[in-house]
Amino acid sequence: MTKKSILVFGVGELQCSIINRAKEKGLFVVGIDPCADAYGKELVDAFEVVDGQDYERTLAVARKYNVAGIITAATDKPLVMMARVAEELNLKFYSEDTAIISTDKFLMKEAFMKGNIPCAKGKLIFSVDEIDDFVFPVILKPRDNSGSRGVILCDNIDSLKTAFEETIRYTKKSSVLVEEFIEGKEYSIESLHWNGNTEIIQFTEKRTTPFPYNVELGHIQPADISSIDKEKIRKIIEQLAIVLKFDNCASHTELKINDKGIFVIETSPRLGGDYITSMLVPLSTGVNMEDVLIDISLGKKFCLCEKKHRFSMVQFFDFTNGVLVHNKECIIKYLDSIDCCHYSFKLENGDIIPLITNSLDRYGEVILVEDKREELIKKISEFFLLIHSIIHE
Repeated sequence: MTKKSILVFGVGELQCSIINRAKEKGLFVVGIDPCADAYGKELVDAFEVVDGQDYERTLAVARKYNVAGIITAATDKPLVMMARVAEELNLKFYSEDTAIISTDKFLMKEAFMKGNIPCAKGKLIFSVDEIDDFVFPVILKPRDNSGSRGVILCDNIDSLKTAFEETIRYTKKSSVLVEEFIEGKEYSIESLHWNGNTEIIQFTEKRTTPFPYNVELGHIQPADISSIDKEKIRKIIEQLAIVLKFDNCASHTELKINDKGIFVIETSPRLGGDYITSMLVPLSTGVNMEDVLIDISLGKKFCLCEKKHRFSMVQFFDFTNGVLVHNKECIIKYLDSIDCCHYSFKLENGDIIPLITNSLDRYGEVILVEDKREELIKKISEFFLLIHSIIHE
């Protein structure tokens, strides 16, 4: 019997997990990527080099392999293209309008405001002279990028002028988004949407770098959120799915909670990155969102029965920037000795530990799971104290 084919947009490191899940389901996996030497090209059954904006070539590949579904993970870049291809081939996906709004932070902000989704006030600016009606601090963001690239907190007009020049480098637009700064703890909500249904799978608690940059350095599941706030969040996510017309997809929604309420920062109709949905959700709940998304894309039935109630965490390394790495062998030896689910350390001897200003600057991580939250926090704290001492030997 001929295998069903599924098309994966992007064959980078972030897509390897979902590629492997699709292969484990017995699917013929077709991968496309603009890079001829893509990280995961050896994992797929068929690999094609396709520019990220080449609709005709992408459609031709989809037809060549008679794909029954399309998927990606942890990236926003191909979503508009995926929506166009899905519409042309009558595959399970959301609309092109949803993809366009979801990949433009300003259009998303407008949709939030019209749909009564609680969010920060924001507007587009083409120069720093247009900031007069905002009270500092403010956040600058590119409209069309992700991974905290170009996202900077500004405390005054001088820092705004400097930040504007940096933020504008991370966008193809001539304007950037300026938002009021919302105080509070940060969280992300991992959800699934199908046939008009919305189901939150897990609540994730974030750890980030200090400002002015706000790069994610860790995630813990489940988040320490009250049952009252969880119920409020469920209603917000349901309303958000209606407003943005999320269907046949996962979603990763970032929000903040403070004494004034719950505020959505942004959302995307895709699986979360940073190992959130590829590793943390299965470890903490037993639900594999990648498996479910594959089934949704193929129009298959699936089960969301939770099997676990554990605590999982990813912590990215954040050691003193400017320090010379000279003892990688000791670091790897220690990492090999600890009880963890996954680790990586990407620096080499002679490298200088970089300042983390966006997700691409991160140079390694460790993933742990425990039965109790306090055990997890204690374990990660002890681990980082020891590896910090090795780094600085």
